[in-house]
Amino acid sequence: MRWHTLNTYKKVLAIIIGSLFFLFTLFIISVFSGFWGPLPSGKDLEELQLDLATLITDHNGVPIGKIYQQDREPVRYEDLPEHLTEALIATEDARFYEHDGTDTRSLMRVFIKTILLQDASSGGGSTITQQLAKNLYGRKEMGFVGLVAHKIRESVIASRLEALYTKEEILEKYLNTVSFSDNTYGIESASRHFFSTPAKNLSIDQAAVLIGTLKATHTYNPRLFPEKSRERRNVVLAQMTKYGKLTEERYDSLTKLEIDLRLNTNRTSRGVAPYFREQVRKQLVQWARDYQKESGEELDIYADGLTIKTTLDLEMQVKAENALRTHMAPLQNAFEKSYGKQAPWITDKKLLASLYRNSAPYKDLANKGLGESAIMDSLDKKVTRQVFSWTGDEMKQLSIKDSLQHYLKLLNAGWVSVEASTGAVKTWIGGIDYRYFQYDHVAQSKRQVGSVFKPIVYATAIEQGIPACKYYELRKVEYQNLEGWTPDNASDKEDKNYMNYSMEYALSRSVNTVAVKVLEDAGINNVITTAKKMGIDTELPQVPSLALGTAEISVLEMAEAYTSFLNEGKSSEPYFITEILNKEGEVLYRREDRNTEREAAFSPRTASLVLQMLRSVVNDGTARRIRDQYGIQSDIAGKTGTTQNNKDGWFIGLSNDLVSVSWVGLDDQRVGFSNTAIGQGANAALPMFALWWKDLQKTPELKHVTNRTFASPEADILEDLDCDPTKKDGFFKRLFKNPNKTKRKNFEGLTEETK
Repeated sequence: MRWHTLNTYKKVLAIIIGSLFFLFTLFIISVFSGFWGPLPSGKDLEELQLDLATLITDHNGVPIGKIYQQDREPVRYEDLPEHLTEALIATEDARFYEHDGTDTRSLMRVFIKTILLQDASSGGGSTITQQLAKNLYGRKEMGFVGLVAHKIRESVIASRLEALYTKEEILEKYLNTVSFSDNTYGIESASRHFFSTPAKNLSIDQAAVLIGTLKATHTYNPRLFPEKSRERRNVVLAQMTKYGKLTEERYDSLTKLEIDLRLNTNRTSRGVAPYFREQVRKQLVQWARDYQKESGEELDIYADGLTIKTTLDLEMQVKAENALRTHMAPLQNAFEKSYGKQAPWITDKKLLASLYRNSAPYKDLANKGLGESAIMDSLDKKVTRQVFSWTGDEMKQLSIKDSLQHYLKLLNAGWVSVEASTGAVKTWIGGIDYRYFQYDHVAQSKRQVGSVFKPIVYATAIEQGIPACKYYELRKVEYQNLEGWTPDNASDKEDKNYMNYSMEYALSRSVNTVAVKVLEDAGINNVITTAKKMGIDTELPQVPSLALGTAEISVLEMAEAYTSFLNEGKSSEPYFITEILNKEGEVLYRREDRNTEREAAFSPRTASLVLQMLRSVVNDGTARRIRDQYGIQSDIAGKTGTTQNNKDGWFIGLSNDLVSVSWVGLDDQRVGFSNTAIGQGANAALPMFALWWKDLQKTPELKHVTNRTFASPEADILEDLDCDPTKKDGFFKRLFKNPNKTKRKNFEGLTEETK
């Protein structure tokens, strides 16, 4: 009986052992079959390719940002400082040079302490080579069994890596793949991000900070938690001392140092030119599609390590962003004060109700079936929110309604500078802060352009043969065939003085009544044709108010149009990518000049005449504060613009070969400036240009921009403009004219489309 029982036990034990062996075999097979994740072959590991960020540079090759899914830049082992690899080995894998990929002693420690004794402090047990395997091929979250499977898989991959690569090559690959804090990948990106220096220049304490973050990239992020990061850095330094890489004296001195971060924020939503970098990305996406169609070669713009050379001038861009901040902060303050307690974002119940109901949170709650009362209660709940402010990001207790009201009142801006002869974009600011406002006011937004459209009207009239010295009556006209439409001037103090203005004088003063009369002489359709040839693709309204800039046009289109005045009547198409190179440095794309194929919008003579008029705008017209207030004596032309109800302020500045267009307004066009004094282009938009130009003048490297002068006009051009700016009606004309009575007439040249 006992013998039988013993045999039974043996059989059961054999079955259990056999079953366990069978299950273990199946488990091992599942690992090698790739069930728990890919198990690459030796050939796969030999052909290993890392995701590399695409680098964007300015026209001098200076980096301005990157495009990536993983923010990584490769670095060679030879360029890694010895103390960096020593810190890594001392902290992560002290026996790195002794094992062949797996450290059995560490694995036993992990098995006993971590798994059996549940002691998390014992560490992970993975060697640097195993961690490299994890970096390269990732893990699936599958619980305890999955963790064991991953350890086995990574051990196999590690042994294959050790067979293929030297220890130095493994260190190089590890430091190029490992994830650091702030979603940076690889030591080079982390070094440039946190300390604004390449990895080869990292000091011992800086290297220790970065290596320290590998234990927990969020917990030891030196930007978010400097004290925790400092403590962890000192642990790394202690490990280096333990293994003889630092003396006790050196350790003591280094541990006393504070972490001196030098953050480089040239990333997707921060840093210099974020709106410009996004436009580069969009154009690159389309280019990659076309490139694949033509060449059959597929490119990943986020991972193939491309280099994009652009036209941007980093120095000019930085100064432009500084000028915008310097101007917009006090302008926002003046704007809010001008309304006082009667501001529409406070008192206009109808506006606010519409604002709430058209918001994304309201629509989301409505789609979930909530009623009006419940939705409004939800929108009233206050939470801590980070909001934009010119004094710095603020954390405030705000409801969704509060937040909507806050952003409703914020002025926004758009600014672009274009090299007139080529179309090369030199500066690009799409808004006041890309983190909060990702809508681009240079390329996407179209707003009424106001008086900056008038030079196009005047150029068309001159091209039609109307003398530049023709005088136009100043007083208002009521156009009977336009339902009594009567354009006004910003100031009517001169309307009763029997005055007539020359074209140059009227343009320099931006006189509305004259602009409409010039349009009447030039012909609406002729003006529209001229505008299209100048590069304005927007459909323009065939109405007499076109002379006053009621058309909605983008900042970029206006910049392109104004290049015509500097290029003898031919516009230059704005562009910003000059070359695209692959990671080997081979040129995949180089831009060719296409401006020579363009049709001129008007003659060189017309361009010269209008340019002289635009110089008068700055010297003695609506933009004269450039001279009087800012003391700028450079050879500059320009035009201010203010739209209906003070919704938009514009300024376009021209130098010898540069067109700069600035716009200021509110995103919600139901709100505008409270008065013309604040909202006019000369006050809202011109100062950004003036502050920028003054800063450019201080920079020796940019003297070639600010010191250039316009070409001297031909004698016949000066002769065509040689007339008195104003002319008073003669005695008999004044005798029979009633200056208090608005003149009535029909607007000539209306077509069926314009009526």
